[in-house]
Amino acid sequence: MLQDLKLDPDYDGFLFLAESARNPPSLRSHHHAELELNLVARGNVTYVTGEGRFTFGPRSLLWMFPSQEHQLVDRSNDAQYYVAVFKPELIKMSCHSASYSGLKRKRAEKNSVLHSVLAPETFGFLRRMMDHVMEGSLDPDLLNREAGFGVGSNFRYRHGDPDGLNAGLHHLLLFCWRLQQAGTSRHRPFSLHPAVSKAITLLGDDNRDGSLGALARQCGLSEAHFSRLFATQVGVPLNRYRNSLRLARFWERLRKPVQPTIMQAVCDAGFGSYAQFYKVFFEAYGQGPRAVISSHPKPVFSSSEGRKKQGSFINAGLRAD
Repeated sequence: MLQDLKLDPDYDGFLFLAESARNPPSLRSHHHAELELNLVARGNVTYVTGEGRFTFGPRSLLWMFPSQEHQLVDRSNDAQYYVAVFKPELIKMSCHSASYSGLKRKRAEKNSVLHSVLAPETFGFLRRMMDHVMEGSLDPDLLNREAGFGVGSNFRYRHGDPDGLNAGLHHLLLFCWRLQQAGTSRHRPFSLHPAVSKAITLLGDDNRDGSLGALARQCGLSEAHFSRLFATQVGVPLNRYRNSLRLARFWERLRKPVQPTIMQAVCDAGFGSYAQFYKVFFEAYGQGPRAVISSHPKPVFSSSEGRKKQGSFINAGLRAD
């Protein structure tokens, strides 16, 4: 699925720090026109791309190229990871020599994620660089709740100093590529069983009958075998994966231009009852849905300088009735 990150012309990309504790799950398989870079700062993140599963720990630097379909399937509860994206125009403008030609590719090798693990001192330096580039950005709570770029809403990424951000992204792109070229990959892909790959596709296609029995039958396995296989290969039980996917759909439905009620969004997301939804939501956020939705802040910058420049932005308000 091609995803529109809705970046305005003033911005050559964006950068924010995603945190499991306040970043809604976004489990759909997708790709976008922009090059994506992740730096794992804490915990673990797990991606599926093609027929391979990859889990990355702290200090991992990883790249998702524009035509590379990828899906975030799991994160540890303490996970923190920087997410940067770079428009094709920035790459074209920044990369002229052969040393950077690899940044112009459309995809990685089949069933692979280009990555390296940084030395502690290099990781510390890069993290400080990223924090510096983010100065003047929107409030971290807002960026996390809008998944950085506002999937399915009218939210737009903003920064108090677009020119400074663009210059920082240019330097960050080239610096990280030099680190990648000098580093080595330490992870081997975990090849997914065809039945598990099929189940992930079915669930991602808005499969309404996503019960264990229905999925097992469609994938040609017994319920017991399929359940064990899915949990072993994906790293999370089917029930947890399915509920995270439903929770992601709930946020998508709630952010539609014509905003539904919470109950309508719950039903559209595929939850069997409000009680089931409430339990899943509370486990994910530590609060009930009304409290979380009503606490969405207005767009504000994270620095006093940025707040002076914020101007007028579209507020992705949500109805909580």
